[in-house]
Amino acid sequence: MSKILMIGAGGVATVAAFKIVQNADVFTDFMIASRRKEKCDLLVNSLIERLGLSVECKEQRGETTFYVLKGQDSTINLTTAQVDADDVEQLKALFNDFKPELVINLALPYQDLTIMDACLACGCNYLDTANYEPKDEAHFEYSWQWAYKDRFEQAGLTAILGCGFDPGVSGIYTAYAAKHHFDEIHYLDIVDCNAGDHHKAFATNFNPEINIREITQKGLYYKDGQWIETEPLEIHKPLTYPNIGPRESYLLHHEELESLVKNYPTIKQARFWMTFGEQYIKHLDVIQNIGMSRIDEVVYEAPLAEDPSKTVKVKIIPLQFLKAVLPNPQDLGENYEGETSIGCRIRGIKDGKERTYYVYNNCKHQEAYQETGMQGVSYTTGVPAMIGAMMFVKGLWRKPGVWNVEDFDPDPFMEQLNIHGLPWHEVFDGDLEL
Repeated sequence: MSKILMIGAGGVATVAAFKIVQNADVFTDFMIASRRKEKCDLLVNSLIERLGLSVECKEQRGETTFYVLKGQDSTINLTTAQVDADDVEQLKALFNDFKPELVINLALPYQDLTIMDACLACGCNYLDTANYEPKDEAHFEYSWQWAYKDRFEQAGLTAILGCGFDPGVSGIYTAYAAKHHFDEIHYLDIVDCNAGDHHKAFATNFNPEINIREITQKGLYYKDGQWIETEPLEIHKPLTYPNIGPRESYLLHHEELESLVKNYPTIKQARFWMTFGEQYIKHLDVIQNIGMSRIDEVVYEAPLAEDPSKTVKVKIIPLQFLKAVLPNPQDLGENYEGETSIGCRIRGIKDGKERTYYVYNNCKHQEAYQETGMQGVSYTTGVPAMIGAMMFVKGLWRKPGVWNVEDFDPDPFMEQLNIHGLPWHEVFDGDLEL
């Protein structure tokens, strides 16, 4: 028996919920909580419809809704609840009531620390997919969460950081390569291509606020023991992706590099590359040039609804306003065509000889949508979150402290990727183009 509490009801959380419910032999009791409870209940309705589940019981218990859902061969107890993940006291009240063994944080990166604080207070283990980022600064690094290591260790609790695809599977791929194919890894390039078409003039594949903050900050890569900073999207080159072909790829700062160079000190150079189309870059330039990517408050004089001739001064954050008018990433799936290709291109030494290794997954947007109602970017993040939770519940990834995914045995995780919709492929001693 395992009790899992997931915070979040967006695209990634939707995929994770599908996979959790499909594995009811592992996950017996499951709570979905979000700032808006109605989103959780809509997610449950989608699970029932798409997975062909029968509702054995539905009962309102105070502020929560309790369901018993039955599939062909399994039954799962599912609860929905409201919680403000910025409020530690609300989180503690919810955790103490449900008593989860593991909390899966699929909320915003701003909320990582409040959720970790509540987990420590209530004796819950923790898992997330993205590292902490302060609201008032477009900057992210692991130092804030790594600072919790001693507290989690002393409490006998496990915290698993960055268990999506990148970060997440990218770290697992690297750990698998180090375990099986290299004595020393010298060069690591993580490559992320989305060759899909959502038929929108401009849209982001996950939370627009987080996405734009990530892409518009300065690039960063590791070389010979030093971190080298670049201007945003300054370094780029065409790379060829399996089943897709050449795509212009841009060097970005990405959090998993920080942990990977620490855990694999033989690495001489580590970089992260992501593809963007010309139209996306053009829109991004306009957004920055007109100030819509700003994350500081501006004062706007808004007309009063009851008397439009009068105004009231309202403080808004331009990027948050932009998020409200852009397409919702959860709604992109139906018309999304094409596929993603994400992997690790690695060069190093095995038995005294240089070798190269490329391990990757391609995910088709339409196949992801047909299964879960979400597009491939949400799918490639939500599936690993479920597998990480499975690794914890089965006792395979469980040790007190705060850990990145590559700190654990990659083999059982790699096995589950093939089973749950993200099969991986290998190329030995090929041209890495890097």
